[in-house]
Amino acid sequence: MSKFTREEVLKLAELSRLTLTDEEVEQYQKELSDILSYVEQLESVDVSGLKPAYQVSNLHTVTREDKIQTYQAQPAVMVKRAPKQEDGYIKVGRMI
Repeated sequence: MSKFTREEVLKLAELSRLTLTDEEVEQYQKELSDILSYVEQLESVDVSGLKPAYQVSNLHTVTREDKIQTYQAQPAVMVKRAPKQEDGYIKVGRMI
């Protein structure tokens, strides 16, 4: 059984830019070790002969057919309907 060390938890916290108390380090050390132990347990299961499940809901190709739609708006009409326009263009607020 693998176990997370205090240094590994602190390294993960550093990479995640988290500041942990001593109690939190101990808590996460135990929780991460439990997760790792569970993954090790899953790895020991014999899955030979099973087909991989790529989708668990058993749905098949739930998509709609693409349809071409034409849009009849003329640029001049769109500019005219805009709340603000200048020199034939739609004027928008400055974005940074």
